[in-house]
Amino acid sequence: MTSADTTQASGLQTDFDRLLPAHGIRMNAPQRRRLAWLAERLGPVIIHQGSTIPARESGVVIVVEPPSGPAAELFCRSLRNECAVVIPFGENPAFDFLKSKLTDFGTIGPSLDGPHEMWWGGINWRAIAPAQGARADAPLRVVSCYPRACGDDHTRALLDRLAEFEIACEIAPIDTADGGRMRASEKAAFIQRMWQQHPEPLLFIEADAVLGEPPLLPPHLACDVALHKWNRWEVSARTLYLGRSAAAEALLCNWHHIAAAYPAVWEGYLLDQAWSLTSSQMPLDTVWLPRSYHAPADDLGTPRHTTIVHNVPADGADLGPDLEFSVAMRAARRASRSGGRDSMIVITSQASSSDAITVIMRDIAASDAREMAVSIEAVTAAFTADCGGFGRLELALCPWQDDIRAAKSAARQANNRIIEIAPWQTLPADLFRTVGQARDAGSVVVMAGQRG
Repeated sequence: MTSADTTQASGLQTDFDRLLPAHGIRMNAPQRRRLAWLAERLGPVIIHQGSTIPARESGVVIVVEPPSGPAAELFCRSLRNECAVVIPFGENPAFDFLKSKLTDFGTIGPSLDGPHEMWWGGINWRAIAPAQGARADAPLRVVSCYPRACGDDHTRALLDRLAEFEIACEIAPIDTADGGRMRASEKAAFIQRMWQQHPEPLLFIEADAVLGEPPLLPPHLACDVALHKWNRWEVSARTLYLGRSAAAEALLCNWHHIAAAYPAVWEGYLLDQAWSLTSSQMPLDTVWLPRSYHAPADDLGTPRHTTIVHNVPADGADLGPDLEFSVAMRAARRASRSGGRDSMIVITSQASSSDAITVIMRDIAASDAREMAVSIEAVTAAFTADCGGFGRLELALCPWQDDIRAAKSAARQANNRIIEIAPWQTLPADLFRTVGQARDAGSVVVMAGQRG
């Protein structure tokens, strides 16, 4: 970074220090870095105020209140290609409709100093993607593996293109328990070995894929992890970028651990669960790769400039083996957020205890975005101030009764204490200590009170 870049970054930080608190927005360090990254490329950051429509200009628009259907349509029509939309309260389902009108570029998970999921997107990737014909400045190593039973010809097309593009790579056969089929745990274990052996960020590409052009986008974005969601909800493990960060390593370890525990489950679902778990525990900087990084062979919808073509049917039938699989998470994953049955944020305390407490936030559809955001911050602040002897807090946002039942069931199986609250309720300062002293594991404390 040059001295001019440093000065610019410092100026942006000063602006954010003024702008964000003035509008009640809390962001953690990775979220601020991504906001600064966008501002450096696209222009000034503005706050979208209520029903006002931004001028047709480039820049970064922060949306803090979910617009109605017609307002969302008008808002999206007002945006130029050279524009990004940032939603600092991306965990709120009320923003799902707006997100569905845009291309989701990425999300950054919550942390104690910024307990919200940040979503960012736009019209298309053109404004922030590397220019056509550009060369990669950031280091990258492509890795891949395949069952030994498939033979060396299985990787010929990929190897030839990597050599043509002068991209460092390591592609190796591995011994597999199921002959010509590779389990998710075997793939994850291979990537872990590559992570330990090589210092560069890793891009895993399925061995029978073909490169149409150099994969410049993931290293250009400087994220923790980049992957593709087929049909915007179904996480695929065929293209997976891992930056050199502790968060990326945590995702990889979680994926391997879950995959080893459930060897018969489809690898994409296992990766999805690892993503949800990791994103709740730390501000994981995720990029959702465009279709050009996961184009099926012979697909008429394949983009003109396609980076990775996978040897899968055009309907993606071999991705999720069951079309009804994981119905409960589809809406959340289309909106790039945790579902009601997952923990939105997990916080550990300084207490030397394995006891955990689950807070279930209900009635979120009946609360506005500010009210819900303030309640999330109140829960995390109360736990930080007095954890009540609990070693871990898990906060789940549950818009529907079946989500509440599922969250309670999961908490009981883990022997967690349970508190059920609504966003508009005021929490006592000693909430966690009172619950810790008075209740047994698995019991539910329902906060009483009427909306004022």
